[in-house]
Amino acid sequence: MRYKAFGKTGKTSSVLGFGMMRLPKDENGVIDQTWTTAHLREAIDRGLTYVDTAYAYPGSEEATGIALGDGYREKVMLATKLPMRHVECEADFDLRLNESLERLQTDHADNYLLHALDRGRWEKQVLPFHLLDHMTQAKADGRIRHAGFSFHDSLEMFRTILDAYDWDFCQIQLNYLDQNYQAGLEGLRYAAEKGIAVVIMEPLRGGRLANVPQEVAALLPKSPVESALDFLWHQEGVNVVLSGMNTGEQIAQNLKYASRSAVGMLSAEELSAINRAAEKMRTYVTIPCTGCGYCSVCPMEIPIPGIFEAYNQFQLDGDGGAAGEKYRALPGKKANDCIGCRSCVAQCPQNIEIPERLAKLTGVFR
Repeated sequence: MRYKAFGKTGKTSSVLGFGMMRLPKDENGVIDQTWTTAHLREAIDRGLTYVDTAYAYPGSEEATGIALGDGYREKVMLATKLPMRHVECEADFDLRLNESLERLQTDHADNYLLHALDRGRWEKQVLPFHLLDHMTQAKADGRIRHAGFSFHDSLEMFRTILDAYDWDFCQIQLNYLDQNYQAGLEGLRYAAEKGIAVVIMEPLRGGRLANVPQEVAALLPKSPVESALDFLWHQEGVNVVLSGMNTGEQIAQNLKYASRSAVGMLSAEELSAINRAAEKMRTYVTIPCTGCGYCSVCPMEIPIPGIFEAYNQFQLDGDGGAAGEKYRALPGKKANDCIGCRSCVAQCPQNIEIPERLAKLTGVFR
């Protein structure tokens, strides 16, 4: 495993982090605790020291807390997040933080994030509810060690938030397809210049960059997954790359890739090849859904991520056969059942106009 200094905190972390959002579940949607405990501990035993979860990931904090028993909690930098969708007043900061600590079976979070900040949450929740003051107090009383935020908005808004507080770290979406999207590479450099550690989420765009068309794969210098991860570890300002690993093979591969990572590891030719692959990939993927599931607030219980995944597969396959089967196999409502309430849009970190997208898909699959 390779390690880097975690910004200005004086701590170090493994360059690979275990994202606990997409853990394997049984047929009832319950996280497989046996798998989670065994595989998270195996990764830690092999040098991984960064674990990322959130209040809003169903069952994840509880599963993480159990997995980090038997002395494993002391071996990692543990991150969790304040669920902004559940913050309606100042008192909710302490309420949700304390609930997270109880679920995680710990007395402190090494890293605590305001989850999925954008302009609306910044102006309507963070500032009026004095959440930055509460972060400072939580650091002072020892419930958190480092203060940060995860982010989904424009580069301009990213700079505004970054300049407003003495942050220890931030978490941004970045991959070779999203170099100029949201905070992007420019935001990465801006944070690094301020000594703020940067944690990367969605390095594979919700798994989309792990399964690319053959003509895209042919342009990449290595396998699709290794090329995508190498692109990030190549960047000087990247401290940790999170991966939502949910198979033993994924864990073994990513640990191997991390062990041979380094800043500046890619040649000019390899970077050029990755950028050409990105341009080709953009001609395929039309809906930037990462499958995060935040749109589960849908009152009609439409499986929105599954529908978008099927459509993106349709774009890749061409004939739509396999994608159509995937769409028809989805449980519950379909695209034409959308009532246009827009509850999902308010929660989507990718700012997808979901009702409009669903309306356009009603005629694609029969």
